[in-house]
Amino acid sequence: MRYRDDLAERFQVIENVWIPMPDGCRLAARIWLPRSAAEEPVPAVLEYIPYRKRFGTAHRDAVTLGFMAANGYACVRVDLRGSGESDGVLRDEYLQQELDDGVEVLRWISGQDWCNGNIGMMGISWGGFNALQIAALRPPELKAVLTLSSTDDRYADDIHHMGGCLLGDNLSWSAVMFAYNSLPPDPALVPDRWRSLWFARLENSGLWLDTWLRHQRRDEYWKHGSICEDYDAIECPVYAVSGWADGYSNSVFRLLRNLNAPCKGLIGPWSHRYPHFGVPGPAIDFVSEALRWWDHWLKGINTGIMDEPRLRVWMQDSVPPYTSYEHRPGRWVAETSWPSEIVKHRPFTLATSGLVEPEAMSDESSDMPLSSPLTLGLFAGKWCSYASGPDLAGDQRLEDGGALVFDSNPLEEPLEILGPPIHELEVASDRPVAMLAARLSDVRPNGEVTRLTYGLLNLTHRDSSENPTPLEPNRFYGVRLQLNDIAFSIPARHRLRVALSTTYWPLAWPPPDPAQVVIRPGASRLLLPERVPQPHDTMLRSLGEPQGTPPPSITRLVGDSHSWTVHHDLASGQATLEVIDDRGTIRHDDIDLVVQACARERYSSVGNDFGSVQGETLWQRSLRRGDWSVRTTTRTVLTTSDSNSFHLRADLDAYETDKDGERRVFARSWEHRIPRHLL
Repeated sequence: MRYRDDLAERFQVIENVWIPMPDGCRLAARIWLPRSAAEEPVPAVLEYIPYRKRFGTAHRDAVTLGFMAANGYACVRVDLRGSGESDGVLRDEYLQQELDDGVEVLRWISGQDWCNGNIGMMGISWGGFNALQIAALRPPELKAVLTLSSTDDRYADDIHHMGGCLLGDNLSWSAVMFAYNSLPPDPALVPDRWRSLWFARLENSGLWLDTWLRHQRRDEYWKHGSICEDYDAIECPVYAVSGWADGYSNSVFRLLRNLNAPCKGLIGPWSHRYPHFGVPGPAIDFVSEALRWWDHWLKGINTGIMDEPRLRVWMQDSVPPYTSYEHRPGRWVAETSWPSEIVKHRPFTLATSGLVEPEAMSDESSDMPLSSPLTLGLFAGKWCSYASGPDLAGDQRLEDGGALVFDSNPLEEPLEILGPPIHELEVASDRPVAMLAARLSDVRPNGEVTRLTYGLLNLTHRDSSENPTPLEPNRFYGVRLQLNDIAFSIPARHRLRVALSTTYWPLAWPPPDPAQVVIRPGASRLLLPERVPQPHDTMLRSLGEPQGTPPPSITRLVGDSHSWTVHHDLASGQATLEVIDDRGTIRHDDIDLVVQACARERYSSVGNDFGSVQGETLWQRSLRRGDWSVRTTTRTVLTTSDSNSFHLRADLDAYETDKDGERRVFARSWEHRIPRHLL
C-alpha cells in the first residue's frame, strides 16, 4: 500500500457530528471534507455500518475515505442506531428502522451547505447490503451505489443458510455481533450518557441467534431486505464487487443478470476485504476505481468506466491446496455482458467408472449408496474467508475418503470455467431429512487435490425453500445442486474431481439423523460453464497498485494470533475444530484508547453421533483509557442433543474498573429450545 502524504492538505476531518433523526435519536458521524467544499459544494459518499468509527474501522476509513475526500468528495461515515456513539439500541440486521434512518441520513447530507445534492452509498458487507436495500427505497438523493461483498438474497446467499442448510457461520457471526453490542460508547464523545446507553444495549440488544434460528425457511423475515424480491425497485446505477475467497461472489452475477439499472461487476481473488487491502493478492488501486465510478455518476465526468466490459474477474490458475495464500496467480478476463454468449455448458456424466464425457458413457449403471462420516468437513475452511488465518479449504484428500468420488480422465488440453457449475442428480434417501454437499476439485498430477468450488443442498428444499417437503424414503428424486460461481483455469494433464457427501460439518449443520443417500449414476451429471479464452482479455486496462491516505497511528501492546486446530481423541471418538482469533491489544494513539479482543470457537462431535454436535463461541472484549476501563465476555453454545430441536445457551457479563478494582456490573443468561423444521 502506498500512502499519499501529499494529499493530507486537501481535506479536513470532522471527528464527530450528530445527525438528528425524526424521533429525536442522534446518529454519530465522522466526516472527511474537501477544503474546496467551503466555496463550492461537492458530491458526497456515505458508508453506514455498525462497526464503530472510533476504532473498529478507523484504519480503513482513513485510508479510503481520506483519499476520496482529497479528490473532491465529502465522505460521511455513520454508525447505525445503537452502535458506536449513536443513540439507541441495535436489535438485529437490516431492520426497517435502519433503512429509514439511512434515508434520513441521505436527506441530512443533501441539506448541508458543503453538499451539492449528489450522493452515493458505498460499503463492504453490512454497508454493501444496506446500500442496495436503501437504493430499493429510491430516495431521490441517492444517485449511485458501490456495493462490495454483499447479497441480493438474505436467505439463499448470506451467512445464515446455503441451499437450505444451516451454516456454521450463522453461530460464528451471531457471536461477533453479540460481543460488539456489549460494548459501550466512548465517554470522550458522550461523557454524561455513555453508561446509560451502555446498559440500555446490554439489556435490550438481545440474542440475535435465537431470532435467526426461528426462521429456518425462506419466510417474510428473510424476504425483507432481499432485493431479489423486486430487482426493478433499484433504479440507480450499481457497481458490485467481491472476491473468490469471499462468501458473496455469487450475487455479482445475479445483479448483472437481473438489474435493469446500469450495473458493473468486479471479482478478484480476495477474501472479505476491500480490494486495496485484498488478500489473497493481487490487491488493486481500488480507491481510484471507485473515483472513476463516482466521477461518472456523481460529477458527470466521462471517465470511460461505462465503456469497459460489464464484468471483470480474476481467472485463477491452478495452485497446490493450502489453507491460506498471499497471492493467487492468474489473469484478468472480461465479459461484455452477463450471461455471456461465449460461456457454454459442457456436460460430464457421473458414472460408476468416474466423471465421463457423454460420448464415453457406457450402459453400465448401478446405484451408489453414500453415508458420510459426521467429521467430513473439518478441513473445509469457513463459508466466508476473512484472510485472518488458515480459513480456506486444504488438501481435499483429507475429506474425499468419506465421499463418493468421480474423477475424469486427465485433460488433454486446458479447461477454463467461468460461472456456476451445476449438478443434476437422481437421488434417494432412507430418511425424510438429508443433505448433499458437492465439491468440484482440481486433481494435480502429483495427487494433490485443490477445491475449486462447492455447493450444499438440504434435500427437503429440492423444490422450494419457502415450502420444503420431507423426502419419501427410498424414492428417487431429480434435484439441481448449483455450486458457487468460480473462474478457474485447469491445466492439461490435470483431472476434475466431483466429491459428494451427506455431511459437511462444521461448515454446515448436519441433518438431525444420519442418512444414507443413493446416487443414480448415468442419470446424474455435471454441467461445467466452459469459457474459451478471448483476445480482448490481454488488452484490459491495468487496475494499478493499491494506494490511499495515511491511517492514524496505533501502537500494538500485545501481539495477535490466529489458529485453526483439529483435535481427534481416538479413545473417546471426539473430534473438535478449535479456532482462536486473538486480535491482541492495541492503542489508538490519536484518541488514547486501548482496545482488546479475542475469540475462541469450538465445533465438536463424538463418533457418528449426530446428537453430539455442538458449537461454542467465547468472546472477550475490553476498552481502556486512563483510569476508565470496561470488559465484556459473551458465550454462546448451540447443540442438537435431540433430533427435534436446537438447544441454545448464552451468557453475557460486563465488568467495570474503578478505584476499587474490577467489578461485574451486568450479567444475563439465556436458555432456549427451538424446534427444527426439516433442517
